Amino acid sequence: MTQETRRPMWQYDESKYVGKDYSDPAEVAAYDARHRQFRDMEAENTRIIEGLEIGKEHTVLDVGAGTGIFALQVAPLCRQVHAVDVSNAMLTFAQTRAQETGLANIAFHHGGFLTYEHTGEPVDRALSSLALHHLSDFWKQIGLHRLAGIMKPGGRLWLHDVVFSFGPKNYETHIEGLFQGMEAKGGAGLASDFAAHVRDEFTTYDWIMEGLLRRAGFRIDRAEYQNSVFATYLCTRL
Repeated sequence: MTQETRRPMWQYDESKYVGKDYSDPAEVAAYDARHRQFRDMEAENTRIIEGLEIGKEHTVLDVGAGTGIFALQVAPLCRQVHAVDVSNAMLTFAQTRAQETGLANIAFHHGGFLTYEHTGEPVDRALSSLALHHLSDFWKQIGLHRLAGIMKPGGRLWLHDVVFSFGPKNYETHIEGLFQGMEAKGGAGLASDFAAHVRDEFTTYDWIMEGLLRRAGFRIDRAEYQNSVFATYLCTRL
């Protein structure tokens, strides 16, 4: 497992935790079960693999790899996977899973959008799911610019995250409705997580995210917005 380079004192510390502390192995072990309350993770991964048209010749970068669900699902279908995460506990969990399944083509790296240093050839495909919102818009732009620099021209990016596509005029109504929906679907714990996300993290607007992607050197081939709160972008590195 490689380590990220030392960051300058003025650089944002992307290893900081807001909400759940994913340096805690107990939180890591509970992650998949908690998210399966409102997500079909394997079906999501299948859609990503098909959308990116991943083949045996491709090298794939997963930024915010978490417990390794995607890395393990895509590894048998491609040449190499680079699984990157800011949490050592997440990486240890994912690496154990990989060893148990006998997959040998996944390289695990401690780092993130701002700190991961790619030393191999540029990658063909890249994915990030529910990770970029941990950065403010300024650092999102830097992170996306760095990501573009790791990718081959013509490479494909799948970005899925919390992105607000409702207007600011009625934000309270939208947020309260989303909060109640989370509570109905996953109970008080899920609703509390959502409240902490809105209050303390860095979700941005759709028009800002689209601009960040384009300025980083990506063409947006497809943009999908779900329930005014989630967005999925399929992009090409120019």
